[in-house]
Amino acid sequence: MTKLEFAERIGKATGFSPLRARVTVDLVFDEIAKALKNGEDVALIGFGTFRVARRAARIGRNPKTGEKLRIAARKVVVFKQGSDLKATLKHRFVRRLM
Repeated sequence: MTKLEFAERIGKATGFSPLRARVTVDLVFDEIAKALKNGEDVALIGFGTFRVARRAARIGRNPKTGEKLRIAARKVVVFKQGSDLKATLKHRFVRRLM
């Protein structure tokens, strides 16, 4: 699903115009990004938590040449699923197996 498709679904569910739904979705994503940039965790109870983690520098390997190279330390966004999302995904997966 793309961001536009996501906004369309939000618009249909809320009765918002397509423009208002897109603006709302953009605002939500912008606020999540701002909070992460400021070092805050974003906890959406039942859905999950976004947080920034640090990845240490390490030695990697170029798969084409086998040459070793240094990969710099960096920050990454980590998402940990909440209990409601986990249960929903588990339930859907179990139903597909049956």
